[in-house]
Amino acid sequence: MPAQNQALLNALNACIAACEPCATACLQEEDVKMMARCIGLARDCADVCALTVRLIARGSEHGPHLLRECAEVCKACGDECEKHAAHMPHCRECAEACRRCEEACRAGIAA
Repeated sequence: MPAQNQALLNALNACIAACEPCATACLQEEDVKMMARCIGLARDCADVCALTVRLIARGSEHGPHLLRECAEVCKACGDECEKHAAHMPHCRECAEACRRCEEACRAGIAA
């Protein structure tokens, strides 16, 4: 597997590992309703990243198409998490992982 693919897989897995606990932690916040969009996007992002990592790992012809969607979802999740990052470390960590994953997906599209 090319090093570029390994870096992409690492970024996708790191994003999953940040999004899942972020969604769980957001569910524990006092004002869960305020966090509804963040929770939904974090769950969507983790799911899209999980599917993308599988397709890229197996060399699927559909992987490049999914990279576009993955980059878009990562951007949306990162944007939402950044709104809460100052007061919620889990959102800050999620936003950072989403930014790195978005960048890796865009690099994968360009390759």
